[in-house]
Amino acid sequence: MIIKKLNLNNFRNYSRLNLDLNPKMNIFIGENAQGKTNILESICVLALTKTYRYGVEENLISFGKNKAKIVSKVKKNKLINTLEIIIEENNKKIMVNNQEIKKVSDYISNLNVILFTPEDLEIIKGSPNIRRNLINIELSQISKKYLNTYNEYNKILKMRNEYLKLISNSSKENKIYLDIITDKFIEKAIIIYRERKKFIDKINDSINSIYKNITEDDGLKVIYETNISLDNFEEENIKSTLNNKLKNNYQKEVNYGMTLYGPHRDDFSFYLNGNNLKNFGSQGQQKIAVLSFKLSEIDIFKEYSGENPVLLLDDIFSELDIKKRNRLLDYINKDIQSIITTTDLKSIRKKNIEESYIFEIKNKEVERRQ
Repeated sequence: MIIKKLNLNNFRNYSRLNLDLNPKMNIFIGENAQGKTNILESICVLALTKTYRYGVEENLISFGKNKAKIVSKVKKNKLINTLEIIIEENNKKIMVNNQEIKKVSDYISNLNVILFTPEDLEIIKGSPNIRRNLINIELSQISKKYLNTYNEYNKILKMRNEYLKLISNSSKENKIYLDIITDKFIEKAIIIYRERKKFIDKINDSINSIYKNITEDDGLKVIYETNISLDNFEEENIKSTLNNKLKNNYQKEVNYGMTLYGPHRDDFSFYLNGNNLKNFGSQGQQKIAVLSFKLSEIDIFKEYSGENPVLLLDDIFSELDIKKRNRLLDYINKDIQSIITTTDLKSIRKKNIEESYIFEIKNKEVERRQ
């Protein structure tokens, strides 16, 4: 996939911005608070229909304006589509080739992106919810089956929690009704477990070699952690293990008024030479581990969709020495479009600069260096 053109209208600090992008590497340089990250954010909104940053979506609209617009020409499977997101105060319109798309699930995958930001250190350091959110976003981009299953799972989970809460607050209970909900819950959970395990296995196929390529160190691995102690991820084993867990803990779940077991309680961890990076890794090791995870996804996206995703790297060079910076650039300067933000081009090889489009941001204006 390649973003050929990006046009912003009243998005964040840009009243109007029109960019023609390089099909390979694009580097945006400028001081902080000039709007570099806003450009990456606009591409994420275009891909996922929502921002990855905190705050209400109305804040995407420039101050004093009533709507924002993101329009892009995207090349996918040799075809060029026009993608458009219009954001209003209480409404959002999604368009493909001037045709409105009503369901987000029908739109996702028109543009696949992999994003790295400084906040991604929380993928290692933060709560399990952050890691679950990551894997859900990535799998939803490449698998409509996963996206639909995950949405259905959440609806069933909500129903099951509401019924458990009802039982806990009254003497009435209908075990038959709960069993029906639980059977549906397990059916969707099996698909989610298996898809996540397959995804993590594919990450592990390349994450260590990428980490070693950048750092010259070895031994990085991601461990998928469920809260039902699965011996294997065969369908029947998941079904019986989860079913027994829920039956054996029925009273406990009633007391809590919620479902305590299932993929909504999943987690995964990063290990370097057998040590959990959350507890034993330096900030530099953690950053490159997460970055290696993101870069490992490129081949997975291509396998599922037949196309490379667009790689978005925000403030990527901080805390990386000269050698690691250039090894990273050498790695990503392949058959993939990348959009990178940084405050300077120090220590970057001339070859990498010459092969890139360099955009300079000053006083919230963007100009390409010739």
